[in-house]
Amino acid sequence: MCQKQIKLNATEDVKEFVKAAGKCDFDIDIFYNRIIIDAKSILGVLSMDLTRVLTVQCHGESKEFNRTLQKFAVA
Repeated sequence: MCQKQIKLNATEDVKEFVKAAGKCDFDIDIFYNRIIIDAKSILGVLSMDLTRVLTVQCHGESKEFNRTLQKFAVA
């Protein structure tokens, strides 16, 4: 299980992130504070406060999804 901090600035970023998450065969959660959303749900991710830094928790490993995480990673 890995955790990364990301920032999704636009709706296009959310679409790209959810599409990449949907290709994974393991669970991916995205959260801040006490709110936890399935990262494969575009409506769930869009309902989050995108002005915040979000934490992604992966319950598996995918090189392709890791590239997407790196693209949106917070330094």
